[in-house]
Parts: sequence; structure tokens; C-alpha cells
Amino acid sequence: MKMKVGLFGFGKTGSMVAQEIIKDDYCELSWVMRKSSVNMGGYASHLLGFSHDEGKLFSTENTDFDTFFAFHRVDVIIDFSTASAVDFYQKAAMYGTRVVSAISDYDELHLQQLTRLGKQTAVLYSPNITLGINFLIEASKVLQRIVPHADIEIIEEHFRDKKGVSGTALRIAEHLGLDKDTHVNSIRVGGIVGKHELVFGLPDQTIRITHESISRSAFGQGAIYAAKWLMDKDKGVYTMEEAVSFNGPQKPHFQEAVDS
Repeated sequence: MKMKVGLFGFGKTGSMVAQEIIKDDYCELSWVMRKSSVNMGGYASHLLGFSHDEGKLFSTENTDFDTFFAFHRVDVIIDFSTASAVDFYQKAAMYGTRVVSAISDYDELHLQQLTRLGKQTAVLYSPNITLGINFLIEASKVLQRIVPHADIEIIEEHFRDKKGVSGTALRIAEHLGLDKDTHVNSIRVGGIVGKHELVFGLPDQTIRITHESISRSAFGQGAIYAAKWLMDKDKGVYTMEEAVSFNGPQKPHFQEAVDS
């Protein structure tokens, strides 16, 4: 039995996430919800170059969400759209659907909605859901405990047109107790997908921990890992850091069930 996935968002990142879901042997992309009504009723798989039907396309502007989830039940919703999408999938929890949210710019209102959703179902929220960046955060916290007096700087690099400071860099600063205004350094050049580097400065040595996303496919791989990990979790709001914690290797529950 495959894990049925519903996807919100089909832009540059969302389409790459959809491709990773379709390629995964343990997943089935049941549907894709997006703002545009172009190709509505068609399949994401066809737009991505696959020959089979997978990921039926729906538009938020033409969907009755009072009934949609009753007829299109999925095990998990993966959200790569916009902060307001949480308004649309509130009722999905009534049918046991879990939620993986990779939205980086929630305002306080929508973040509160997501938190309340955690009282009904299992929710995993991460502004940057790549496995590597969350491993970087955990490793940095360990190193900070070992060398608490080190100077620490965060360097984030992104494509030229990215606006504002990286939400991931701000989250790293928060985890390490650093002032975001003085310890986060931003670079905007070319077409860099995303690079984050932590520099630990000691009197006689420098330690650097770096993560770079080469392709947006990394976000899809992280979201799939998170969704599988979430399958046996109780109601509540979880983080990607918990899913990649240093408490020893944990095989995602859903994959284990499929393997058995």
C-alpha cells in the first residue's frame, strides 16, 4: 500500500516536489492543488513528462473545500504554496490527514491556525525542509555546546532576485541564540538555489559547517522523508529537527510498514 499524498503548490519548487513524489516507490500523488485553473482536470504527471496519470490538477478558485476532502482523502498533505493555504485544508484533518508544511513566510495569524490544526492531527512545520539544512542546525547546536565561546557568523547566499533575509538563516540564529541583525550576512548573486554556512571562529582554528541546495528537488526529498516520519505520530506540531534528531537512526514508519 502506498502513502497517498495531496500537494498544495505547483510553482518552481512545487513542480519539483511533485516530480520527487511521483518518482518515489512508496508514494502516490493523488492530487495537486494550485491557484491557476489552467489544465484543471489534467494530471501533473503529464506536465512533468511522465506517461501515466498521477496527480490530478485542481484549482483553489474552483474547489468546494467543504466537500473536497471527503471525496479525495489522502494520508498526508504537503504544502509548498502560500501561507493562506492553511485556510483551505483545515477540514482535511477530519479524515485523518496529516500535514507537512514547508511555508517560510507565515504571518502570526496563519501560524496560529497551523498550531491549532495540530490539536486535530499530526503536523510537521519547517521553513526549510531539506534534510541537509536540518542536520546542519543540529550539528551546529552540538558544536556550540562544545565551544561555547567561539565567535559565530551565519552566511546565507541565494539567487539575485530573492527578497529579504533568508528565513532559514533567521531560524538558525534563533536556535543558536544569536542576534539576527548582527550575525546574519546575506549575499544575492546569480541563480544560487540556497546556501547556508556557519563559521565558528576560535583563536587558533576556524570551523565551517555548510549546506547548499543544488536543486529544488532537495525540498521534495525532505518533504517525503518528513511525511513518512509523520505517519505514526500522534496529534501535535513537530519540527524537521525532531525528524532528523541525533537520537540514532530511525527508519520512517510508513516505509517500514511497506517493507514488511
